[in-house]
Amino acid sequence: MYARLDHIVCWVSDQLVSLRFYEQVIGLPGVRAAEFRDGKAPFPSVRISPECILDLMSFEAMRGVDEGTGVRGSAGHPINHFCLAVSREDFDALQVRLKQNGVEITGTGANSFGARGIAPETFFFADPDGNVVEVRYYE
Repeated sequence: MYARLDHIVCWVSDQLVSLRFYEQVIGLPGVRAAEFRDGKAPFPSVRISPECILDLMSFEAMRGVDEGTGVRGSAGHPINHFCLAVSREDFDALQVRLKQNGVEITGTGANSFGARGIAPETFFFADPDGNVVEVRYYE
């Protein structure tokens, strides 16, 4: 079997703050952002790739998510980090945007293994809720 990642749920305290961060600082396009702002969608998302989105789910929705999955206590669990693979140009540009927005790069790495092999460079930073994001490029 071969599968593709469809979406990741990222727990956030303020969906609008997180949406702005992921859209404007990281540069990911919003999905259902206007609908969320108009009260017509329960949560916004941002597009990671044509086939994958990141859902920005409010901590306040934890109870409903537990009920929906049927796995008691699973909602709100943090993940260690998620990784975005971008072009070298976008990798460099994102570092500039993070600095311009006062976001600290908390770690770096070299020759890190991932889904497409070895990435020559990688860096880490936290979003407004402390969710850790890794960014890398492949040659």
